[in-house]
Amino acid sequence: MLRVITINVNGVRSAAKKGLFSWLAKQKADVVCLQETKSQEHQLNDPVFSSLGFHGYYFDAEKKGYSGVALLTREKPDEVHKGLGWKEADTEGRYIQVDFGKLSIASIYFPSGTMGPLRQNIKYAFMDHYEKILKQQSKDTRQYILCGDWNIAHKEIDLKNWKANQKNTGFLPEERAWLDKVFGPLGYIDAFRVVNQEPDQYTWWSNRAGAWDNNVGWRIDYHVVSPNLKKSILTASIYRGEKFSDHAPLTIDYDL
Repeated sequence: MLRVITINVNGVRSAAKKGLFSWLAKQKADVVCLQETKSQEHQLNDPVFSSLGFHGYYFDAEKKGYSGVALLTREKPDEVHKGLGWKEADTEGRYIQVDFGKLSIASIYFPSGTMGPLRQNIKYAFMDHYEKILKQQSKDTRQYILCGDWNIAHKEIDLKNWKANQKNTGFLPEERAWLDKVFGPLGYIDAFRVVNQEPDQYTWWSNRAGAWDNNVGWRIDYHVVSPNLKKSILTASIYRGEKFSDHAPLTIDYDL
């Protein structure tokens, strides 16, 4: 069995102080995908970051205290790939991938678009560029588990107040239509929904009063997998027993 966990940590040092690594120590994860680390690798000299015995691979944003992704792996991968080959994304540290044999696991952090039209256009540009990569990957025989904060809720079931958010970034028609392509013609699978079709399953909550306590959230964190892995998806869970971030960890087990 392969266990993969993904979480947007909203600052890995902050999440560590809130107990994330103590929780991870009990999870028997093979790979942990982190997004929005908000740190430079040289700043992670606290023993907590090496206490789990993982191999750690980081792709930091050039801007300090911003974005950044990481992968923690139990086994040493065959290869590590950093970036998408596109400057606007790579300077912000938005993609890292490890390869084990014919399996690739990535940690990806989409731009959010919440800061206004400029950032929304950057988000659309990111989607257009990444779509080309997804098309290319769909033509090969590798297995892909693409984890992370995609910053888009796909269906009405994927956020509490969907009616009020149809004109807001993260649930815009153009964004949802793009995911329709990813999970449609491109053939990729929303792994969580293969094993859980229930409502009220969210991975992110705003900082508004009561959002976390009342579970007024969005499901914007995904394991997006290639179709050759659909039958390998065993179980999926969202952990809300502790709050490490404004996102919750999403764990999926694979028969691999």
